[in-house]
Amino acid sequence: MEKKVYLIRNLDCANCAAEIEAKFNALPEVEEAVITFATGQLRLTAENPDGLLERLTRIARTVEPDAEICQRGETGREQTHRHAHHHEGCCEEHEHCGCGHHDEPAEEVHSGEGKTILLGAGLFAAGLLLDWFGLHIWGGIAFVAAYLALGWEVLCDAAKGLLKGHALDENFLMGVATIGAFAIGQFDEAVGVMLFYRVGEYFEEKAVERSRSQIMEAVDLRPEVVNRLENGAVHEIPAEEACVGDLLLVRPGDRIPLDGMVISGESRIDTAPITGEPVPVRVAEGDGVISGCINTTGQLTIRVEKVLAESMVTRILDSVENAAASKPKIDRFITRFARIYTPIVVGLAAVVAVVPALITGQWHYWIYTALSFLVMSCPCALVLSVPLAFFSGIGAGSRKGILFKGGLSIEAMARVKAVAMDKTGTITKGDFRVQRIEGGEQLLNLAASCEQHSTHPIAQSIVEAARERGLALREPESVEELAGRGIKAELDGRTVLCGNEKLMAENDVALPDGLERTGTRVLVAEDGMYAGFLLIADTLKPKAKEAVSRLRSRGIATAMLTGDSDETAREIGSAVGVDEVHAKLLPGEKLERLQQLRAAKGAVMYVGDGINDAPVLAGADVGAAMGSGADAAIEAADVVFMTSDVNAIPESLDIARQTGRIAWQNVVFALAVKLIVMVLGLTGHASMWMAVFADSGVAMLCVLNSIRLLYRKEQN
Repeated sequence: MEKKVYLIRNLDCANCAAEIEAKFNALPEVEEAVITFATGQLRLTAENPDGLLERLTRIARTVEPDAEICQRGETGREQTHRHAHHHEGCCEEHEHCGCGHHDEPAEEVHSGEGKTILLGAGLFAAGLLLDWFGLHIWGGIAFVAAYLALGWEVLCDAAKGLLKGHALDENFLMGVATIGAFAIGQFDEAVGVMLFYRVGEYFEEKAVERSRSQIMEAVDLRPEVVNRLENGAVHEIPAEEACVGDLLLVRPGDRIPLDGMVISGESRIDTAPITGEPVPVRVAEGDGVISGCINTTGQLTIRVEKVLAESMVTRILDSVENAAASKPKIDRFITRFARIYTPIVVGLAAVVAVVPALITGQWHYWIYTALSFLVMSCPCALVLSVPLAFFSGIGAGSRKGILFKGGLSIEAMARVKAVAMDKTGTITKGDFRVQRIEGGEQLLNLAASCEQHSTHPIAQSIVEAARERGLALREPESVEELAGRGIKAELDGRTVLCGNEKLMAENDVALPDGLERTGTRVLVAEDGMYAGFLLIADTLKPKAKEAVSRLRSRGIATAMLTGDSDETAREIGSAVGVDEVHAKLLPGEKLERLQQLRAAKGAVMYVGDGINDAPVLAGADVGAAMGSGADAAIEAADVVFMTSDVNAIPESLDIARQTGRIAWQNVVFALAVKLIVMVLGLTGHASMWMAVFADSGVAMLCVLNSIRLLYRKEQN
């Protein structure tokens, strides 16, 4: 099976998109089809996706007459957020589109809609005035003209849908409701409702377009062009044409366009757009830089290490788009619910129109009430607002360097009751330092001379400490690395041992009584005599304690699972304030401890960065990987932290919880308003105006509620 991503445009509503998706998935040739209304994309898995496009387009048009399915542009820049709701995402170059037409810019589309609404509103006002002055015939003509101006497009779309057997779409229901109002003599009501409907749809589209634009602009940091240096001259070229090895000029204030290495220059780089970390980082010749960061001070020349398709900015955008296509359980539930909601309300409208009227004889009243039911029967507010809430959560996370891998991940994070963390690289920097020397600089020189060719992090920390003090290292005659114990070397004719207690015991080295046992100690012996020790310790991340405190304040239990020694683990655990510390764990044992924690506390999130963390990341309810970690850990995780700040852990959980709350707020609000208006209609206290608000007005409010996530302030 082959998986491809296409652009699908001219979708009027999220409910229609869900219906088209269901029709695609019913085809035997399609393994999976996912339409993401928020990004205007179709993700298709089939034997021959390209060969199905013509058939899929025909199927889509049975629901949306103007639907088009297009190939993505060569650069992959669909930029759906730069186009109107009805004409979204056309490729930058018409020949890449394959759709047979080029969409109008959003401003032109909205300008045309705005003029139509203003014309209809003017004619409606004229009709009201003429009616008020007793000129009923002229008033009626003005109402008809206003209705045609406002409703012609709706009626045409309704007719197209009806011819294709699609009788319960929003256009048809609105057409029936307003024509019914004309039939019972409610001219002003029919035109007013159509005007209110068009205004509501207009603002709903603007709200969706704006929220989509804000989210995509926050994550789409890909450059349009880059400044390539050739023979001393600067040439502006499209970013996708830059190749590995090209030299690019990055001026102060510019974004780093592609992943690369600094060849010349010195500057400070603002990494906040990628990692969320606010403190700029100094870079100079030889340092690597990642795309999307901002060059703040000096001019840099960088050598391209990765082309646009492989650079960080594209990886982040792909991650967000993939996450948006991964639908949470609540979204799937609402989609299924919407399929039965509309037929039920339409059926209820038919019952209301006939049964009470047969009993009371008040046909005018009950038909009017039934028409208002038709107006509010479209479930667009539900089907649109839930995925948009999750899409906003994904966008809000990406702004802080938190990449969620889907709606399911966010849902799972909202239920987390405990967080288990690895030590090295998560709570600590993984940056070993010599904290104490028992034996003076002479002992440090001795140990560093023996350890200088070792690649072990502890050995490197000893050598670095010696060099920082300006000590001249000697070259040993021979060096033997003893796995799990240390080093045995011959230096200036003497046998030197550097390692742990096991190494000392093997060589009959007597250790003094009361020897300090905290932290990681490198014991040193010379010719069988104990000479002293070096205390090596990993350094805590600056905000580790604050992050753990934030988790505990939210009622989330914390635990540290590490393969390090008991003494070191408990010292670190005590320093940051975690509830439980489990040390000397192998990868399989970490998973066992995690399962025990789940049984005791509930859903568990595990945060790690090493390749040995992959099994426990996959086994956790939510796996989170530090972005600086191993690829295997990142692949196995449900969420990736691009930042090294431990505060990303509580921050991600806050975003997940608020996303879930907003999604349910939208569902409850939309259903409650519709139910209240129905009840008011049955009791004679509601009009079609209220019904339009229950449809378009509620949808717009739910959209605005969803994008609150983009403006949330960090909680403490």
